[in-house]
Amino acid sequence: MSHPMKMGSRMTTTEPLPWRGVLVATALPLNDDLSVDHARFAEHCTWLVDNGCDGVVPNGSLGEYQVLTPEERAKVVATAVAAIGGERVMPGVAAYGSAEARRWAEQAKDAGCAAVMLLPPNAYRADERSVLAHYAEVAEAGIPIVAYNNPIDTKVDLVPELLARLHGEGYIHAVKEFSGDVRRAYQLAELAPELDLLIGADDVLLELAIAGAKGWVAGYPNALPAASVALYRAAVDGDLGTARKLYEQLHPLLRWDSKVEFVQAIKLSMDIVGRHGGPVRPPRVPLLPEQEATVRAATEKAVAAGLA
Repeated sequence: MSHPMKMGSRMTTTEPLPWRGVLVATALPLNDDLSVDHARFAEHCTWLVDNGCDGVVPNGSLGEYQVLTPEERAKVVATAVAAIGGERVMPGVAAYGSAEARRWAEQAKDAGCAAVMLLPPNAYRADERSVLAHYAEVAEAGIPIVAYNNPIDTKVDLVPELLARLHGEGYIHAVKEFSGDVRRAYQLAELAPELDLLIGADDVLLELAIAGAKGWVAGYPNALPAASVALYRAAVDGDLGTARKLYEQLHPLLRWDSKVEFVQAIKLSMDIVGRHGGPVRPPRVPLLPEQEATVRAATEKAVAAGLA
């Protein structure tokens, strides 16, 4: 960044940017009784870093944050920080209320995290003034914010013009872009060239990497970290021969990150490769037999190709 962060942040122009690289939106291991297996989660965070990932994003939608108790949610953050260090942990702090989201940001800062990821208001279809007020409130926590644009699920679209305004006010420093519209990368670079674009959907990784993305908030590295990191590095380095081959091999799985059943699919792939994905909490339900067969076949093909 070429300017210090506003809103009382502790970041300076010379500190590293913790949202760059491959940050895994972590799936959360659950026991058979659907309680959180914190020991397995700690081991999972360590395993991801050992396999080349730069950090983790707990308490995102892949981590089923919506169905965690406040106590569980706080412990998930503490567990990740204890496992790999706060500089590698960027928790999701989404909440219906701005005050609640700010409290989660303050909790993350107190836990030693380097940044947080924040959805816009999503209890209703918020207008631009509400979005600006929401990010302004959470920015008061004094920890760098990565916006998360997911208009598919939230019905609030952080279009490039609005993101540029949020950045210009000093509220955000990067955006996880999940709209799937790769054209926005170029418009965003024109409107806010210092705002870091992060790949937010696994199945447009190559397109957004070519467009200048600085990081990837990723889903499928939960199951295939080494191959996923190799794909990302090749893509951002411009090694398109390597990147295209890996992308074609992995895309049958990567596209599940943009489907309604993404949590179940990624957890199933984790189980298949010998990790612990385990069950999901209601109201999510298991995959349909045909969905399970598709994910299983694609995962087993990736394993056979040496990608796991």
